[in-house]
Amino acid sequence: MENKIKIPIWFWVTAVFFLLWNSMGVISFFAHTFISEEDLALLPIQERELYGDYPIWTTIVFAIAVFGGLLGAVGLLLKKKWSKTAFIISLLAIVPQMTHNLFFTKSVEVYGVGQAATMPIMVVVFGLFLVWFSSYGIKKNWLK
Repeated sequence: MENKIKIPIWFWVTAVFFLLWNSMGVISFFAHTFISEEDLALLPIQERELYGDYPIWTTIVFAIAVFGGLLGAVGLLLKKKWSKTAFIISLLAIVPQMTHNLFFTKSVEVYGVGQAATMPIMVVVFGLFLVWFSSYGIKKNWLK
């Protein structure tokens, strides 16, 4: 007879939270990447200029970050070990993307240090947490 491992409810709550979080990341990616000229024109001039500060590689790593995170979150819900790999790939894309956003654009000038730094810091912390969380799930044999 096989021993069934009981996964705690907090694991599922956390996994669903991060599925929603990463889904919002995907929505943000599409909103940012495919903003219409009309919507761009409605932004204040300083925010419009920020859109010109993003080279193509930042869009590529943005996509890798959000889709990797979403895939990892789905993997958690499916109890798959590969979720850790997806989160590592996502984190490896998050770091250069957020570094660029915070230090190589005028986002601090436009939004102020608090607003400009909050999301990049939160995204990096969540990315690190998800790598740890999936590792913990593997260690506990919750992810196979």
